[in-house]
Amino acid sequence: MDGIVTYESSSSDDEIPKQDTAPTQLLKSSLIKSIDVAPVVEHKDEFLSLVPVDPQSHELIHNPTYEELFAPSFGPVNPFKSEKQLAPKNTLTGYVEEAHVNKFAFENQHRTFMTYGYAEDPSVEGGADRRLVGETESMTENEGKTAFEKRQKRKGDLRKRDSNWDPTSEDYTGPWAKYKDEETVSVPSEEDRVYLEAYLAKKASKRKVVEEAPIEEKSTLHIPTPYDYQGRSFLHAPHDIPNVNLRATDPPERCFLPKRQIHEWISAHARGVAAIRLFPHTGHLMLSAGMDSKIKVDNLFSRCFFLKTSFNERRLIRSYMGHRQAVRDVSFNSNGTAFLSASYDRYVKLWDTEIGKCTNQFNLKRVAYCVQFNPDEDKQHLFLYDTRSGEVVQQYDRHLGAVNAVAFVDNNRRFVSTSDDKSLRVWEWDIPVDFKYLADPSLHSMPAYDTRSGEVVQQYDRHLGAVNAVAFVDNNRRFVSTSDDKSLRVWEWDIPVDFKYLADPSLHSMPAVSVSPNGKYLICQSLDNQLVVFNIFAGFKRMRKKIFRGHMVSGYACTVDMSPDMRYVISGDGDGYLCLWEWKTTRLLTKWKAHDGVCINCAWLPHETSKVITAGWDGNIRLWD
Repeated sequence: MDGIVTYESSSSDDEIPKQDTAPTQLLKSSLIKSIDVAPVVEHKDEFLSLVPVDPQSHELIHNPTYEELFAPSFGPVNPFKSEKQLAPKNTLTGYVEEAHVNKFAFENQHRTFMTYGYAEDPSVEGGADRRLVGETESMTENEGKTAFEKRQKRKGDLRKRDSNWDPTSEDYTGPWAKYKDEETVSVPSEEDRVYLEAYLAKKASKRKVVEEAPIEEKSTLHIPTPYDYQGRSFLHAPHDIPNVNLRATDPPERCFLPKRQIHEWISAHARGVAAIRLFPHTGHLMLSAGMDSKIKVDNLFSRCFFLKTSFNERRLIRSYMGHRQAVRDVSFNSNGTAFLSASYDRYVKLWDTEIGKCTNQFNLKRVAYCVQFNPDEDKQHLFLYDTRSGEVVQQYDRHLGAVNAVAFVDNNRRFVSTSDDKSLRVWEWDIPVDFKYLADPSLHSMPAYDTRSGEVVQQYDRHLGAVNAVAFVDNNRRFVSTSDDKSLRVWEWDIPVDFKYLADPSLHSMPAVSVSPNGKYLICQSLDNQLVVFNIFAGFKRMRKKIFRGHMVSGYACTVDMSPDMRYVISGDGDGYLCLWEWKTTRLLTKWKAHDGVCINCAWLPHETSKVITAGWDGNIRLWD
């Protein structure tokens, strides 16, 4: 340091005259403090010290501070939502805060609004001026008064009542007395009277039935001869069908799924098939009724003795023409020698199946929706009308609507009828008055009357809707009813209280029911596109593991059937499919397009292992194997 201070430049050009100065006193280096150019600074990040809290979470896993709990939210924000939409919500429509409202004040404003159409604005603060919202005209007319404030009576309120306040009097009226000038009978004006007369006349003309003469009945045989070399007709069940015994009383040991179509009656009926019936006991013939006003008998088996020209061919045997309009229903008698046909032309006709002759006809003056022979062998000539004399033997006219179905019960001594009037009636044979009346259409209940004594003996008033179907089970000792109230009730015969009530939110209306071949299970076609099963012998317990799905039947009463060995369940659907399930696993094994329209009917042949017949609204009938 001393050398630096005394250093002199060697340049002679820039010489500066020396001045006499005192030497500078230097500070000692030990006295100068050391300077830290990179000191350690404690960094405090206020934001990182806060533990974030999820505003959408409903639980806290630590004890947060006030700053942590009410800190502003950070993160991406949806730019397309308004501030109200981004606000927190505790309900679907917004955030609801608890508030205390005086009960009288709330009731006062509520009644005022319901009576006059205006009320105080609830959004106004307590200290602000009163403001009303609602109908301004009513507000001005009533001067903003509430329902609890006394106001001037109107002109109509000054009318006097013809009241009697004596509670001991039979003419006691109380506050419900009529006004003295009140008119209880109103006469229509001249203009309204003319309109009503014209309307009633038009309605009466529509109701008038035009009597039409029946058309000539005829029949066409489509095979060379109806007899074989022994003189037996086609009604005789064949006995030479391989591996099939049509006279057997036991079902086949093992059934199999049909895999292919083996025959089709193309355009069996031009306007759709209305009903099909199998020949009694054997099922070797099929009787079909169509909307084309024709009835046909077809052979279901290929090996029949009477088919001389086409020995192994299924074909149409005979056609019956005798109705002017579509045929509604057909019914074989017990041995199949005759059948009845009911048509929309209001005629019921009796036909000889073999020769195709109409032996009798009955003008019912109304449409017969169903026909059925009495199952007794000694009463095959009776079907509610006498087929021998043509005279009415008994007329059962208690129903208020069209009769839809008739079934004989109790060893054929009684029969049950259902109608569009939402009722079910039980009749004694040869007694024209119903013995029991079920399903009151107005009350949606099923009261039972003893019409011989005129007293009410039973009343079934559990159902809350119209009764859809009734099925007798357990040797006709019990019956099951389904209704539009989506419930199923089980009743003991002659006991007015249902001992089993099945209803839950999963049940839907069940318009079609079927009993299994062994009589143990009740299979119901539910309109929520599934089949539900109930165990009859286990207290009608619903078998929740026996639910068959995979078809569409919403709006259609497609029939259900089972294979004779109860291995498979079959059903048609609204899209024309034939669906087959396995009974044990409820698995949908297969389904295929059986018809172009609705597959409304399906049946498993009783003596066959894999033959199923289907009928649809496309007019075709198909046989599957």
